[in-house]
Amino acid sequence: MIRGEDKMQKITIEPVTRIEGHAKVTIHMGAKGKVENAFMHVNEFRGFEKFTEGRPFFEMLQITPRICGICPVSHHLASAKACDRVIGATPPRTAGLLRELMHMGQFIQSHSMHFFELAGPDMLLGFDADPAIRNVVGVIQANPELALKAVQSRAFGQEIIRKLGGKRVHPIHSIPGGVNGPLSAEDCDDFLSRIDEVMETIKLAITVAKGWFEANRELVDKFAVFPSGYLGLVDEQGGLQLYDGRLRLMDKNGKTLEEFDPKNYLEHIAEHVENWSYLKFPYYRKLGYPAGTYRVGPLARLNVAERINTPLANEEFANFKALSDGKPVEGTLWYHYARLIEDLYAIERAKEILLDPEVTSTNLVGDSKGLTGEGVGCLEAPRGTLFHHYKTDQNGMLTKVNLIVATGHNNWAINKSVEMVAKSFVDGKKLTEGMLNRVEAAIRAYDPCFSCSTHAIGAMPMVIELLGPDGEIIERISR
Repeated sequence: MIRGEDKMQKITIEPVTRIEGHAKVTIHMGAKGKVENAFMHVNEFRGFEKFTEGRPFFEMLQITPRICGICPVSHHLASAKACDRVIGATPPRTAGLLRELMHMGQFIQSHSMHFFELAGPDMLLGFDADPAIRNVVGVIQANPELALKAVQSRAFGQEIIRKLGGKRVHPIHSIPGGVNGPLSAEDCDDFLSRIDEVMETIKLAITVAKGWFEANRELVDKFAVFPSGYLGLVDEQGGLQLYDGRLRLMDKNGKTLEEFDPKNYLEHIAEHVENWSYLKFPYYRKLGYPAGTYRVGPLARLNVAERINTPLANEEFANFKALSDGKPVEGTLWYHYARLIEDLYAIERAKEILLDPEVTSTNLVGDSKGLTGEGVGCLEAPRGTLFHHYKTDQNGMLTKVNLIVATGHNNWAINKSVEMVAKSFVDGKKLTEGMLNRVEAAIRAYDPCFSCSTHAIGAMPMVIELLGPDGEIIERISR
């Protein structure tokens, strides 16, 4: 590409690795080897909203988890909440507890996996480490004891999902109006006998992460630090919520713009499209695009919350808030710290639920008041706010489906992070693999799931090409 006398070069990173799904990054450079702009492209098409039209609404509890093998529980539960409303049913308290317990299992397995297996290789081995060892195997070789504890923590979360849903991936448990099976007293006691050990591992991970942040504070303070809006669920007292609550939208200065029932999300959220990505860009309707863009996920949830309702996580929450004297924490790498604080909350909340006498009750399904024709389900998936919205005809057949997933909400912010990191760290005259890995690390911090946002799957070896103005490959890096 040539613009006047300023000859342009383009670097393509495809696919981006250690994320869920498939994306590519293009970095456009000027003649002096400086980055002019950069984009993250999601280049698969998402079709779930369309091809499910005409299906019975209750099939969505089993169809939508197939969007992704990483976060099927989030789709299963969001779908269940939407279907509750379609039939006008309120699940009994025990059904709500069991759904939330499965949700905590999803957080424990997902957040633990991300820190140790996806982000961990960069943080524990270094951004410039040899790609041959900068992976989960390298983490195992560097610290086998820590790696084993990480695997056990993830397995614990997966076991909660399996016990309730029959399998670790694509569970079958929630139904419209409740759940289809109880938690046995034996399984409850088994989880309680092991839960403190997992809690200690998560606390150890927080200690490791805090050590890394302290040692790398200069990098953290210049790595994709920018103001934005933030969106997340809170309870009536402003406490962190992951399964249920009201949505709080906050501006870049920490001022609450809106607090609303999720069923009214379309009054506040609209979606923008660009011709270079299949992934849409949600934004706050009143401010328009891009002024109304915002972030979701762990960093956003801790920014909008006023406290956490479990003791140990709330202690870490106070440390998090102190990072910016109570104002929104803007640094993208702080997502990792926020994620581990949520991991701690999830294990504490799981213990609370398991100690609740009603968790083993067999009162599992609420009565239906008949088809209402519409339902919105919303919860906080590990990666951020998730909406399922169904409309049906008088026979319960779907006439319209809308899904907004976490990575969609973060689309603008991920692109902003990619551009900032590329401009800060990429030098086109002496390109290194480590420079480009930092660009990928900016994406990984959000723990994006492109499988959810585009229904694409798979990760392939990474190839980076530096192209000259005539399209000739100047440099090529692969792994």
